[in-house]
Amino acid sequence: MNTVSAAENLAAGVWQSGLAQVVGGLVVVAVLIGAVWLGFRISDRESKKPKPEEQPHRPDTDALPGEVEEYRKPSEMPQTDGEHRLMPYQLKNAGEASTDPPTEEKRKWGGISSGGFGSGGTGHGD
Repeated sequence: MNTVSAAENLAAGVWQSGLAQVVGGLVVVAVLIGAVWLGFRISDRESKKPKPEEQPHRPDTDALPGEVEEYRKPSEMPQTDGEHRLMPYQLKNAGEASTDPPTEEKRKWGGISSGGFGSGGTGHGD
C-alpha cells in the first residue's frame, strides 16, 4: 500500500539531489542582476550631478550663514527681601551683547574650588 505517487517521488528525489536549490539560487541571482540593471537605467535618466565649480561657495567670512558671533555681558541679578521668591517673569533679558571678546581675567575661573560630585571635597573655598 504505497500511497506516494510517482510525481511526489520524483519531486522528493529532485529536492534531495540539490537541483531545486540550484535552480532557486539562479532565480535569485537573476532577480538581483535585473534589479541592478534597472537601477542603472533609472540613474541614467536623472539629472547629472553638478561639478565642483558649479557648487555654491561659502561666504568670505569664516562664519556660517545666519551665524552671529557675540559675547554676552551678564546682567545683574535682582535682589529680593528673602521672603518672596523671584519669578522668571521678573528677570530681565540674558544680558547685553558685545562684539568685543572678554578680557583674559574675566574669562578665567576665580580660583574657588568647588570639588566634583562624589569627590569628597568640602565645596567652595576648600
